[in-house]
Amino acid sequence: RSVCKSLNNEPPQFGVFFNDLPGNDFNTLFSFVRAFQKRIEEEKGSNFGPCFVSATPRSFYGSVFPNHFLHFVHSGYALQWLSQVPEGLVSKEGVALNKGNIYIAKTSPPEVHQAYYSQFKRDFTLFLRSRAREVVPGGCMVFTALGNIKSTDPSPMYELLGSALYDMVLEGIIKEEKLDKFNMPIYLASAEEARQLIEAEGSFVVNRLETFTIDWSVDITQNLNSRAKFVMETARAAYESLLSRAFGEAIIDELFIRFKKRVHKHFERQTCEYLSILVSLTKRA
Repeated sequence: RSVCKSLNNEPPQFGVFFNDLPGNDFNTLFSFVRAFQKRIEEEKGSNFGPCFVSATPRSFYGSVFPNHFLHFVHSGYALQWLSQVPEGLVSKEGVALNKGNIYIAKTSPPEVHQAYYSQFKRDFTLFLRSRAREVVPGGCMVFTALGNIKSTDPSPMYELLGSALYDMVLEGIIKEEKLDKFNMPIYLASAEEARQLIEAEGSFVVNRLETFTIDWSVDITQNLNSRAKFVMETARAAYESLLSRAFGEAIIDELFIRFKKRVHKHFERQTCEYLSILVSLTKRA
């Protein structure tokens, strides 16, 4: 606003376009947006240029907006989600290749990682190609996503959740075949994999690519029980719908009680951190 005033220009108009899957609670989103707008008006005054907000319910693995429509794209912790569970996790004979696991684990054969990487490669390339059509030349995109130092390494988070499910199989609470058929539609790529795929797709220049870590519980000053509870609640918010469809709603409370206990024990033994990949891109002219 101050720059526009110094140049004797009118403040620019802004368009903010949200995107999520159709099942997202857009009513809650818009209520937050209105509260945010009121706060900005209180802090900056009303003369800072109109901001028009809308949302498009559609998968971002494909076109979401018109061509050459966006100047800046931001994606926060969404690109680790795949468009589907990878194909190739069942042998030609119908045997589950990732038996007893829900993600890449120590006991997973190499074919499991290959199936996951192939799915991520297809999805991520489609995401880049779709955004390239929608972003104006010279426009920018910034995204963060959960990753891993090596994508072949197991994720302790999913190993703990998987072990809780496996114990419930041993106790007869969950049928073994249900666990064998279930795999998380998530891929924790390495920074190098992300860079290689961006360069191979070719529509964007990489301005910056870096990684950083953050504790699972975010606030390490809390006691272990509070930290484990926080991790349990965030995991449940992210994965409950998937797990309910696969195993039924009746087991969810017990599953996350067991998961919390495992997280608590894990905290006692070692530091637990998420690795995030942060990427800044510019659309080629």
